[in-house]
Amino acid sequence: VKDMSTSISPLALVLLALSYAEGFLPTAISPQLRATTSFKSSIQRPVGARASNGRGKLSPTMTLPSSVAAPTETTKLEDRYWDWNGYKIRYQAAGETQSDAPSLVLIHGFGGNADHWRKNTPVLANAGFRVFAIDLIGYGYSDKPDPKSMSAVNGELKRDLSSYARFAPEDALRYGPVGETPFTDMAHPIQSGYNFYTWADQVRAFIDEVVKDKSFLICNSIGSCVGLQAAVDYPEKVEGVMILDPSLRLLNIKRQNPLSAPLVTAFQALLRETPVGEAFFGVVATENTVRNVLRQAYHDSSTVTDELVQVILNPGKTPNAPRVFLDFISYSAGPLPEELLCALSSDEFKKGEQPRVPVSILWGTKDPWEPVEQGRIFQRFACVEEFVELPGTGHCPQDEAPQLVNPRVIDFVTRHWKQ
Repeated sequence: VKDMSTSISPLALVLLALSYAEGFLPTAISPQLRATTSFKSSIQRPVGARASNGRGKLSPTMTLPSSVAAPTETTKLEDRYWDWNGYKIRYQAAGETQSDAPSLVLIHGFGGNADHWRKNTPVLANAGFRVFAIDLIGYGYSDKPDPKSMSAVNGELKRDLSSYARFAPEDALRYGPVGETPFTDMAHPIQSGYNFYTWADQVRAFIDEVVKDKSFLICNSIGSCVGLQAAVDYPEKVEGVMILDPSLRLLNIKRQNPLSAPLVTAFQALLRETPVGEAFFGVVATENTVRNVLRQAYHDSSTVTDELVQVILNPGKTPNAPRVFLDFISYSAGPLPEELLCALSSDEFKKGEQPRVPVSILWGTKDPWEPVEQGRIFQRFACVEEFVELPGTGHCPQDEAPQLVNPRVIDFVTRHWKQ
């Protein structure tokens, strides 16, 4: 890593590695490299009609005012553990004993965990909701098994991935020179259990065994793909999905220019299969690096507190955390968010007469990793009922601006519960 740093700073290396996992490529690293990633659509019409489907009143696309009450202080919640197929899964809960109340499952992004929702969980519980924040397997304080030892829960091995290609293929968005490659044909390069199908299965089991109620999924970044995949596979378990600054997965193989794709693959293999990866993780898992990365992700740097740094850093010190990190930065396969939105907008994935699962999108206008300008196209999908821009907010608005996010969550849930 030291030798590699002669041409690029350690922070740039960290952000580059994170770009493979999160699907972003910060311009601070290389505007030229980012330019090799195509993000254009050939579709010129809405994907389905935008309709409420009896699920409540639609809210138009809007930008929220920035003058909202200041966020409340954070509250440390009790850590709880749930056994999922022999793996210990950490979660937090608030308001769970309330009766006749809507249930929410909060799903973090890459490198996050349940504590990243510490400014939301108690507030939403006080609003009358049953709230559960989960650590996905491999993250936070959940178990982190070896990626190749997870066949019992590996979602890719349990699915006929070709079945996902049935939904409205003529409406699929096309990106880049390899944009017509169906995402269903791409599995994790080493058949790792860390994939969106596994996490979707985990969320479904969590709803069945812990929440025990049909749930709203509130998701950030990579967690948005998890929530959308769960809604595609198990719509009978999901009341609605709210996604906050979803990862665009800009380095998914379908986004890449064929000229740069081999370089990406080689870099991923270098980190995953050689001692360079472990050394690289040592550069990542430091207070200064985590703080600097967060200051890029958060527009308001004053919200990057010592508490937040520890929330993100400490799980990286748990056993096998480096292996999971290095594995996931190799995951340039799997679904793109617009493919999942297209599936949710298709009648193919509805079950019986139940309404289409509604989707709300919140997006920080100052997100440096997932530009809001590139996400506005998601309004074309029939399942997307609102697209709300959060002014002056970066990639993790639930933590940076809970005073903007919590009221929108309350509104979305109230609008759709028992409709």
